[in-house]
Amino acid sequence: CTLDSEVALRVGGDFFFDPQPGDSPVELVLIAGGVGINPLFSILRHIADLHGYQESKGNGYKMGTVKLYYSAKNTSELLFKKNILGLMNAFPGKITCRFHVTQQSSQICKELQPHVTGK
Repeated sequence: CTLDSEVALRVGGDFFFDPQPGDSPVELVLIAGGVGINPLFSILRHIADLHGYQESKGNGYKMGTVKLYYSAKNTSELLFKKNILGLMNAFPGKITCRFHVTQQSSQICKELQPHVTGK
């Protein structure tokens, strides 16, 4: 997005992402807080599968990039953080994540530091 771009947001409801092979690629932004990561993590895993299938087979749905923004009180409450880091490493530039912590009082581990904003 650029300044003054229009974006569509969806809050609540059914959470799924099931593109078909002929669909146009999309750029996704996923926003989660706390345990709300659960359905979005499933979508993220599905996206990783789509990227993996595209890389190995060269056909099927061509996935665009996905950016996950995930907030919690502190890094210990960031569910699936190691899995998310693994997906970012497996698909650099295609899957990215910014973690935001609101009440962090201890040092943030080195592995997470480049991806964390907040206190």
